[in-house]
Amino acid sequence: MWVAISKQTITPELIKQYAAIEPIIDQLILRTRPKEQVKAIEALLKNDFPKDKITVHSDSEVLNRFNLTHIHFKEMDERAFHLKQTHPDLCVSMSTHSQASAQAAKRHHLDYVLFGHLFKTASKPGLPPRAQEEIDSVLTADIPVIALGGINFDTLSEVPQGFSGIAAISLFAHHDLHTLSSLKEGE
Repeated sequence: MWVAISKQTITPELIKQYAAIEPIIDQLILRTRPKEQVKAIEALLKNDFPKDKITVHSDSEVLNRFNLTHIHFKEMDERAFHLKQTHPDLCVSMSTHSQASAQAAKRHHLDYVLFGHLFKTASKPGLPPRAQEEIDSVLTADIPVIALGGINFDTLSEVPQGFSGIAAISLFAHHDLHTLSSLKEGE
């Protein structure tokens, strides 16, 4: 599974980029404020981006407004657990930073988790990447785990075996469909 995560501000150029690379990604998590999510979703839909590949971040009102089926939450956000319990047909995911969080997501029947950060990243300045022991531990959770953090053109080949996919911001914002297709084939 390849998950693109939006930048916090989504420009018209980024909308065009996400629409252009849509065939290679499985989901696009909109990591913006609710009002900006609405504008981004409207723009994506105008660019023929499939609704079933749009994941809203933490806002069930936006999810319902557009009749979407995917939502993502921060680590241990109780709203994720409640939403999955009351709407088992929704695809609910969560960011995690430990094996305990991944296990909690599994116990609450979430669909998958993002785990990171694996490599140095501008999103987490000064914080060291997860230790191999932490990575090995989270991969024992019986839930799909998507690698996150510092995954780019150079580090993609270094993602440890066992992950169910990758999530990234810059990788998907800065490379065209042809380049990303070549990278995916080389996985």
